[in-house]
Amino acid sequence: GGIKHRGMCRAKVFTWEDNRRQNDASRPTMSTAGEPHRDSVTAITRFIIRAMSKPTDSRPQDQFAKKAEAWSARFSEPVSDLVKRYTASVDFDKRLAKFDIQGSLAHAEMLQSVGILTQTDLDDIRRGMAAIEAEIEAGRFEWLLDLEDVHLNIERRLTELVGDAGKRLHTGRSRNDQVATDIRLWLRAEIDTLLDLLRQLRHALAALALEHAGTILPGFTHLQVAQPVTFGHHLLAYAEMFGRDAERLADCRKRVNRLPLGAAALAGTSYPIDRERVARTLGFEGVCRNSLDAVSDRDFAIEFCAAGALIMTHISRLSEELVLWMSPRVGFIDLADRFCTGSSIMPQKKNPDVPELARGKTGRVNGHLVALLTLMKGQPLAYNKDNQEDKEGLFDTADTVRDTLRIFIDMVGGIQVKPEAMRAAALQGFSTATDLADYLVKKGVPFRDAHEAVALAVRKCVERGCDLADLSVEELQAFHAAVGEDVHSVLTLEGSVASRSHVGGTAPVRVREEAQRVLDETRA
Repeated sequence: GGIKHRGMCRAKVFTWEDNRRQNDASRPTMSTAGEPHRDSVTAITRFIIRAMSKPTDSRPQDQFAKKAEAWSARFSEPVSDLVKRYTASVDFDKRLAKFDIQGSLAHAEMLQSVGILTQTDLDDIRRGMAAIEAEIEAGRFEWLLDLEDVHLNIERRLTELVGDAGKRLHTGRSRNDQVATDIRLWLRAEIDTLLDLLRQLRHALAALALEHAGTILPGFTHLQVAQPVTFGHHLLAYAEMFGRDAERLADCRKRVNRLPLGAAALAGTSYPIDRERVARTLGFEGVCRNSLDAVSDRDFAIEFCAAGALIMTHISRLSEELVLWMSPRVGFIDLADRFCTGSSIMPQKKNPDVPELARGKTGRVNGHLVALLTLMKGQPLAYNKDNQEDKEGLFDTADTVRDTLRIFIDMVGGIQVKPEAMRAAALQGFSTATDLADYLVKKGVPFRDAHEAVALAVRKCVERGCDLADLSVEELQAFHAAVGEDVHSVLTLEGSVASRSHVGGTAPVRVREEAQRVLDETRA
């Protein structure tokens, strides 16, 4: 049996692996008797591809040039202008251009290595892509709405610059696996940027924590004074949060870093492609193992948005505290003027706009996560046009998280701490009451009995308008006989924080150790 194409001679069917021609050899010839010469089937396929690229009377000579007349020769009328605007993504996906070019060059290099492209084709494609990249960087590239997206715009320009070699580039791939590859390349780079920014933010927090390892402020539960802690200890809580964020992003990166290219539209390709070679060229750790999943999977984008939402949630929690701490009614800190604005009517105002806006932008990022989950929940396999809607929310999540982290790195370094105000606040609200209860327990009193005795002492102080430390030994002994002459040593703020010297505790010596650990861990 044989195959026949547009009146060409018949050729025997045999495998891709039978033989391979040299890449720079001339086009193959075949005998009219139907027997192939010893040229490889790869060369025959190249001959067919080139023959297909030649114009005939029955189809358009330039698909890109005729987009305004019809999407392709399959269609009998053009897409309406409204539909063009509705379905086009080039206005936002052109940011993938750099990665689209990277993926195309790796694909072209692979096609040449397996004999589908000649070395001349590859050289032309490389030359054309270099010119396109320069045009984009200089702002001279013409983005056309008729061509819908970044992929067709670049392919159209490449064909203009290098001719038929540009038309051959799309052999063995689809826009479905192409866009999935572009997004993964882009997102991998974004994750690497965010990991470095998280490192810098943790370093800034740890540096400030080391400076204020012994600066006492009240710790709160339910926004009520609970126990004394140190400002350094409080800051290191956020260093821990952002550390977990970095771990999540690093884990997400593993699943981002898999190559979908080669899955084509949904079912793979009959060409003898080498997906592992492309993966190595592009720095992917492996390939997506199922073609249907490769083109339709957006789990990695959802994971990233979830990680981004958590980063912004932690930013929002810190922002809330900065806003409260900066209020004149609290007065624990001041922010540098470059992060604040005034009022159009009240000349005295200094508003913490940056943390307020970051708190607000958190809802926006959370919304992108929900939107992407909703986008995917009803899609059957494989690729659907719905997936065009994955990009804007994904892009905005990365942009928002990146810009927010950059600002907060600078802002944390400019926080002006007011230790006196923090200490004065810690002296209110009976923050050492738990220390008195622990003191009694260490004297042999059951904890629940100690709890009740201290509660009675606190009520007495409320009635008198004084603190526990203001009560004499005799007055404290009235609540429990186990109270001794050494009781006031545990009622001081310094004694309270120093007593918690275990790992993760508030003791300044532990805070300094932890701050130094984070500094060492995040050093560039």
